[in-house]
Amino acid sequence: MLMSLEELASKYIQKTEHALSELKNVNETVRPDAEKVKTVVEEAKRYLEDAKYYFENKRFETSLASVAYCEGLLDALRMLGYVEFSW
Repeated sequence: MLMSLEELASKYIQKTEHALSELKNVNETVRPDAEKVKTVVEEAKRYLEDAKYYFENKRFETSLASVAYCEGLLDALRMLGYVEFSW
């Protein structure tokens, strides 16, 4: 059974909120610029807020795109070893 855009956006928003709540910095001594990492995390949080706004306004396509971008930023930081969290 396929999920509706509303269900999919809701699922992604919840999953991303969980990841952000668990996120913690790792390898602080390896980090070339901790302030830049913080900037990327703050940008990810803004995309999540956008996703929730669009979701509440029933603009599910835009909500899904916003939360997917947020996830991409978080995944990149995790792949670089700058933060850790679980989905």
